[in-house]
Amino acid sequence: MSRQMIFMKTTYEKASSICPECGSKKLINDRESGEIVCGGCGLVITEFTVNTEPEWRAFTTNEHESRSRVGLPPSLSIHDKGLSTMIGPIYKDARGKTIPQETKFRMLRLKRWQTRCNVKNSEDRNLAQAMGELDRLKDRLHVSRAVKEQAAVIYRRALREGFVRGRSISAIMAASLYTAYRITRTPMTLSEVASNSLIDKKEIARCYRLLLRELNIRVPVPKAQFRVSKIASKVELGEETQRKAVEILGEADLLKITVGKDPMGLAASALYLACIMNGERRTQKVIAEAAGVTEVTVRNRYQELEKALNLDM
Repeated sequence: MSRQMIFMKTTYEKASSICPECGSKKLINDRESGEIVCGGCGLVITEFTVNTEPEWRAFTTNEHESRSRVGLPPSLSIHDKGLSTMIGPIYKDARGKTIPQETKFRMLRLKRWQTRCNVKNSEDRNLAQAMGELDRLKDRLHVSRAVKEQAAVIYRRALREGFVRGRSISAIMAASLYTAYRITRTPMTLSEVASNSLIDKKEIARCYRLLLRELNIRVPVPKAQFRVSKIASKVELGEETQRKAVEILGEADLLKITVGKDPMGLAASALYLACIMNGERRTQKVIAEAAGVTEVTVRNRYQELEKALNLDM
């Protein structure tokens, strides 16, 4: 900041604190005219004040945070948190002219060295590889931003505590992502994570138990109600049928008959019951395939719910 700007800022702060005529502190800042007027004697203390507010407007907190700065916001899902400088592809200069081939090769070499300088030690290399795996899983599973950030936090904790050493980076990252799903109550099964990962389901489950035990993570008990919409969207069921299935599962929770049972199987059986009640024709096979369970599971849970709730089908 130049000396002139500092002087103007100091003068503005002094002038806008107290009236030099009557000593009153009741000053009125008129933003339309750019004047600061004393509320006691009416003296115009300052005119042509500089508006330091941003040119954009925001009506929500998220909108204000997204517009309050430029560039990529800091993110834990990036190995350097998005704070390093990146050299992008260079084809033209500032005047729009194509740069010579020799200069292009020189800039590509600078870009390669810049990328190498961002990874300084083994921890940075580990994070770079892990966050690359997280981006791959995000594209395959359509992970939301909240779940992705939560998975990055869990992996960074595991790396800091030394639990990644001697284990597969992909396995720990897949387990961290599944843990983030459980914490945020996002309906996603371990089989779906394993099918999109490069690691076997058994290895991911072992790393998942390790994270829960060593990092002292408490995950909420999965509820079948959160699985209803996922299954219903696959078999194209209406909103009324989904609400009916949620009501059935709520009554089953009150009777304590859902304890120890697979949430996906319960959600599929409740949806099958709701389909019969609302007249939507869906077979047990279709609903079971959408939920990723067997027809026998749907049939058994369906019979248990019908008997416990005294439903006349």
